Amino acid sequence: MQAWQFERYGRYEEVLEWVERPVPDPGAGQARVRTAAVSLNFPDLLICQGRYQVRAPLPAVPGVEGVGVVEAVGPDSPFEIGQRVVSFNNEAGMLADCFLADSATSWTVPDHVSDVQAAALSVTYGTSYYALVHRARIAPGEVLLVLGAAGGVGLAAIQLGKIFGAEVIAAAGSAEKLEVCRQNGADHLINYREGDIVEQVKGLTGGRGADVIYDPVGGDLFDQVKRCIAWDGRILIIGFAGGRIPSIECNRMLLKNMSVVGLAWGMCVERDPATGARCQQHLYDLLKVGAIEPVIYRRLPFAQLFDGMRLIESRELYGKVVIER
Repeated sequence: MQAWQFERYGRYEEVLEWVERPVPDPGAGQARVRTAAVSLNFPDLLICQGRYQVRAPLPAVPGVEGVGVVEAVGPDSPFEIGQRVVSFNNEAGMLADCFLADSATSWTVPDHVSDVQAAALSVTYGTSYYALVHRARIAPGEVLLVLGAAGGVGLAAIQLGKIFGAEVIAAAGSAEKLEVCRQNGADHLINYREGDIVEQVKGLTGGRGADVIYDPVGGDLFDQVKRCIAWDGRILIIGFAGGRIPSIECNRMLLKNMSVVGLAWGMCVERDPATGARCQQHLYDLLKVGAIEPVIYRRLPFAQLFDGMRLIESRELYGKVVIER
């Protein structure tokens, strides 16, 4: 088979090559899937640079989220040849003609879900679902502030926040991105390049602040928004797309009776596959009735992977980029 492979760590355009690799044999509980589509995520940039939380042995292949048709199964695999399966893998490997799907982090795809929807659903909506439901325990009527709101996880958080009854404030860096947030259900919009985000949040909440802050950005934005959390509020740490891992003063946490809550969605699913499967099924059900809908910014062929990676790196896009075979 062929795949986008790197033999050393570095920037994607410097290290990735389209090469021949051995076809992988599925082990116990695994299936080999013929790739149909792969969703690009910010971790794909980090994987190529060796900066992601999990390092796959070199030579390695990026791509943490993909969908396709099962063509071979290992012992005790729950899947059958011919089934469509979507899979997540912290060690990546999906930007290839085929990939291995582990039963704990892979799910069959129902007929009402397209390949592109399936590729764009699991990581972004799974992350936001776990964050809001299992970690923040968001309640109807609470105020949810979403940073990086026009990104894949941000738009998922907006859509799910509305389903769970929250009042959603979307923060993004351009008028175009904020319009996308509005179209996906945001109640209030903040351009954090224009004015003080803290004062704007306080103004929208009567000085009270946000009950839940969903932060996939980190860096300077986190430093600011930790000052507009409500009493008994929760800050969700989703990732660090801003490039810097921030910190917080413990006295601030004490004085606001607040929680700073981390989420590692992939490891949650690996440790508790049954809960992951229930979450995935709920997302499929929500998609079927039109309550959620992945926002696709661009669909590209495998040959144009670098174009997709540039879009992720620039952060000028909104929603998801999906690479198709």
